Amino acid sequence: MAKICVDVPQELLDDLMAHVGEDRKYVNQSDAVRAAIRRLLDALDDIDERRGRTVRRPKT
Repeated sequence: MAKICVDVPQELLDDLMAHVGEDRKYVNQSDAVRAAIRRLLDALDDIDERRGRTVRRPKT
């Protein structure tokens, strides 16, 4: 799995951490970020589809 490094404003990190940890929705920060990216990409795909744009998926 590829690793990336991003700068995140403290307020976003604080909001994220409210959902991360034992007995919460996400086990760790990476899990929460991956889930958020997946949801964002799904939303962008839906927008592209509604506007008639072709969604290209990279070959894996």
